[in-house]
Amino acid sequence: MLRWLLPAAIAALAAGCGGGSGSSVPVDPPSGRPGNSHISHVVIIIQENRTVDNLFNGFPGADTAQSGENSKGRQVPLIPVSMTAPYDISHSHGGFEIEYANGNMNGFDLAHSNCTHHTGQQKCPPRGQRAYAYVPRSEVRPYWILAKQYTLADEMFETNQGPSFPAHQYLVSGTSTITDDSTLRASEEPRTPDRKFTGGCDSPKGSLVSVIDDQGKENQSVYPCFDRTSLMALANDASVGWRYYQARPDAGAWHAPDAVRPIRESVSFDNVVAPSAQVLSDVANGRLASIVWVTPTARASDHAGITDGSGPSWVASVVNAIGRSQYWDSTAIFVLWDDWGGWYDHAAPTIYNSFELGFRVPLLVISPYAKRGHVSHTHHELASILKFTEETFGLPSLGTTDARADDLRDCFDFHSPPHRFRRILTQLSGEYFLRQPPSNQDPDDD
Repeated sequence: MLRWLLPAAIAALAAGCGGGSGSSVPVDPPSGRPGNSHISHVVIIIQENRTVDNLFNGFPGADTAQSGENSKGRQVPLIPVSMTAPYDISHSHGGFEIEYANGNMNGFDLAHSNCTHHTGQQKCPPRGQRAYAYVPRSEVRPYWILAKQYTLADEMFETNQGPSFPAHQYLVSGTSTITDDSTLRASEEPRTPDRKFTGGCDSPKGSLVSVIDDQGKENQSVYPCFDRTSLMALANDASVGWRYYQARPDAGAWHAPDAVRPIRESVSFDNVVAPSAQVLSDVANGRLASIVWVTPTARASDHAGITDGSGPSWVASVVNAIGRSQYWDSTAIFVLWDDWGGWYDHAAPTIYNSFELGFRVPLLVISPYAKRGHVSHTHHELASILKFTEETFGLPSLGTTDARADDLRDCFDFHSPPHRFRRILTQLSGEYFLRQPPSNQDPDDD
């Protein structure tokens, strides 16, 4: 466990220590898009729990709404609510069903929410209003700057109809099934026997996660450790290097590789690195892997009720680190929010089965080859990122939701010269995140 503890020291972070590859899988092979060598690094930055209407309301050219219908047939105006407002809205599968309301998209006033405290200006709106809200532009300025300089996709849908644990499984496997040949999908947040949040093969004995069947019933539970194929396994087979950055080393809802047994029990699990800020040191020290997932701390996550509002600075700091490095001309960065967090969104998802698709989430596509100032209105889902990555490195299909997903090709222009990087102004610098102590805060509460 020393390899997890060493990165906590700032000196070690600055030196690029901790985590490491530690396996026979190379960190940086000379791979690229078949027939197109522009991209040899794909970086997936995962934030938490926002919709397009909530985070990019009023963005020029994007499809957003200023009001929404409630269960009584009344139009409810979306009100400005701070990113750090002291409440959270249910984003369980049951919460999705309430808000989706059989396709009427008018149950958002009925969703359960939890107001933790009232302090000064930070007060919770009335229950029926809480989901009908947007974040003031001034609090998410770095996101808007990135969207204006590169591409914002306003038709990106969460693939699953539920919270973070299954969503993060979809972001590495294109599904949350418990085995490759099973139709049962993990659908909620795993819990320990004493009802604490957990997730993965390192969960305490007796931990369980609900699964959903083809009829939409959630009446079974399993241990949250799955024998399933993943993008990491495909990368290992092709000798393509990968890393997964997370806030802490133990079990957790956002720690996707931990829940995939073939990865957890292989030497390549050394490519799972904590803390998340280690990515900044790795980029600076020339150790950016070919495929990278970056997850935040709870406080930098944008997750309602627990974030301190530092998420936009955190994301921009990672983008700035890559943009000012040797990797800029060969990198595609995808910034997305893993689930909708219970917030209102007016765009009804396509329903493929009892657990797919979920509500819209924002997607930013950042690259020297991303279309400038573009809003993509093409239908995307979480697996679109997996499809792009598979094509970039010549990997086979996972045969899950990536098989039906598009490959985000409409967000890029590979025929024009690469754009020079322009630094994104942030309230907090990369050094701030490198100095943060290890976080043990529970990242999810649904």
